[in-house]
Amino acid sequence: MPSEDMRIEDTGPAPQSFDIERSAIENNDYRAVAWSGRHLQVTLMSIPIGGEIGLESHPDTDQFIRLETGDGRVLMGPAKDQMTFDEKVSDGWCVLAPAGTWHNIINIGPTPMQLYAIYAPAHHAPGKVQATAAVASADTDDAPADWSVQSGHAPDQHA
Repeated sequence: MPSEDMRIEDTGPAPQSFDIERSAIENNDYRAVAWSGRHLQVTLMSIPIGGEIGLESHPDTDQFIRLETGDGRVLMGPAKDQMTFDEKVSDGWCVLAPAGTWHNIINIGPTPMQLYAIYAPAHHAPGKVQATAAVASADTDDAPADWSVQSGHAPDQHA
């Protein structure tokens, strides 16, 4: 999570305001949920050197990702073995992953890649902090809040 001065408290669907650029840069966890609304969620992510977000697809969710620091390689496509989009991104770039599109961002730079992601609807438990990708993968208690509005359709897919 960001330093004590910038610690974000997920207030649930209550109004919230914080310096997202600074918070993303100071975040050292793989994923830290910063805000969970009824229809949208904001997460901060830190991807280590050589690490990746992980190949995934959200059948009913568009996703916005913005890199604050670092260098990445974005792969996207209609199937996990059919990555037809391959683009290098760096500080200030955004990635827009349409619903149903397989996507991954790989850290190809010499420093951790700091970013934030916006999902609609929410995908994680409010306030959830996962130090590493392995912790996130093993987490069996990471469901969105009951008060969040979900699509009720297909679950996310992970490679």
